[in-house]
Amino acid sequence: MTDRFLHGKLALVTGASRGIGAATAEALAAAGAHVVLTARTTQDLEQVEERIHAAGGTATIAPLDLTDGDNIARLAAGVGGRWQALDVLVFNAAMLGTLAPVPAIDGKELNRLLTLNVIAQHAMIAGFDPMLRKSEAGRLIAITSGVAQRPRAFWGAYGASKAAFETLVLAYGDEVRNTSAIRVAIVNPGPTRTVMRARAYPGEDPATLKEPSAVGEAIRALLAEDFETGRRLELPR
Repeated sequence: MTDRFLHGKLALVTGASRGIGAATAEALAAAGAHVVLTARTTQDLEQVEERIHAAGGTATIAPLDLTDGDNIARLAAGVGGRWQALDVLVFNAAMLGTLAPVPAIDGKELNRLLTLNVIAQHAMIAGFDPMLRKSEAGRLIAITSGVAQRPRAFWGAYGASKAAFETLVLAYGDEVRNTSAIRVAIVNPGPTRTVMRARAYPGEDPATLKEPSAVGEAIRALLAEDFETGRRLELPR
């Protein structure tokens, strides 16, 4: 079923090869958007693209490593050379890292985690800001975690990165609020059946968790709203 807001629009989803990213991309494509899929693994992206096409939607894959700023600049140039405006940008790609007490956090791993979870997001904003501004209603959706606002033992590294991520995207939203149609929303998926969740909670029964498709549909519904920057969507278990 097409959506009035999404039909004929362009969306880009990071971390779109599996889990919440893939489910979100499929939901947006089903609603009529053309979706650019980004992630590191070409084979997994191709499978998502095939599912979208089989369902009657359209998508383009763009395999890349977001930790390389040059890759992001090339992606922005490539997308900008093919399309005039970007209507939806979904920041889903993230690294969990090792859960550990703060004094035991590995510095090198923390650097990699912050590079993907924060620095790469800044590079994406810088690269795609011109295209978002050209949209009649540009939307940036940032996927976060409850530990960004509610610190938890052993989650210091990941939680700190998500807190910084939220601050970054919301500051951007506030900056462009009065000079563009861009609006920024934060989505906390809550417990969801993903690979990252399984790594964090290896003893958890996945049958007790919602499917990523539920998150994808919630994001599609959110995009149909006329929300203001700062909108926060918290999904239940």
